Amino acid sequence: MGILFQVAILLFIYFNVFFVLSVIKKDNSLVDIGWGFGFALAVLYTLYQSSVSGTALLLAIMITVWGGRLGFHILARKIGKPEDFRYQKWREEWKNFYLRSYFQIYILQGVLLFLIVFPAVKAIKVSTGFLGTIGYLGLLVWLIGFFFEVVGDWQLKKFLANENNKGEIMQSGLWKYTRHPNYFGEATMWWGIFLIALDSGVGIISIISPITITYLLLYVSGVPLLEKHFENDPKFQKYAKKTNKFIPWFPKKQ
Repeated sequence: MGILFQVAILLFIYFNVFFVLSVIKKDNSLVDIGWGFGFALAVLYTLYQSSVSGTALLLAIMITVWGGRLGFHILARKIGKPEDFRYQKWREEWKNFYLRSYFQIYILQGVLLFLIVFPAVKAIKVSTGFLGTIGYLGLLVWLIGFFFEVVGDWQLKKFLANENNKGEIMQSGLWKYTRHPNYFGEATMWWGIFLIALDSGVGIISIISPITITYLLLYVSGVPLLEKHFENDPKFQKYAKKTNKFIPWFPKKQ
């Protein structure tokens, strides 16, 4: 049984566990906690099943650090909070709610996670040495992305914790240059991992991974949902007119 098939089965079981928990708790936003941890689970399992090389160990550490940090970040934000507004809306609107949520939330997330992580899984399994030139470039790209996600999340958390900022829009730090530095960082990291996978001989097919996560963040589950949430907020619309949506750049002059 090949490693990709093993990881696919593992993720299927993993998301089924989250589905059962969500039914018990009546809270589908629990799956958001599982997203980051799922990546860590996939690469650590692969590392356990592989002959460890420098590249394999590095990839496993990179993805586990990213996935673990994201999982704990969402967990800390979730504790004591009700179901996220997105899932509440679907709970009210969907017919055959549990059947639809099983396939459209849990199974779909498992499939997407697999598409994103598979180049790293393959690279961990087949790599025999350490990074080449393209691999070092990938590591640099990943570090840039990690910086944007971690620092962006930290800056926003600090901003929201200040009661004087209630009703205000975050416009400083990395948020001055992009409306979604954390999402930009997440996508950038996977472009870096793609380069490392390419360097390891996985092949150009691995580009499916960064394309998938970038598309999801830009057009499906990340940026669009937050932008829609603030579509009637005049302060956010003023901020949006001068600040790039995704790729960081200097703000436009008003």
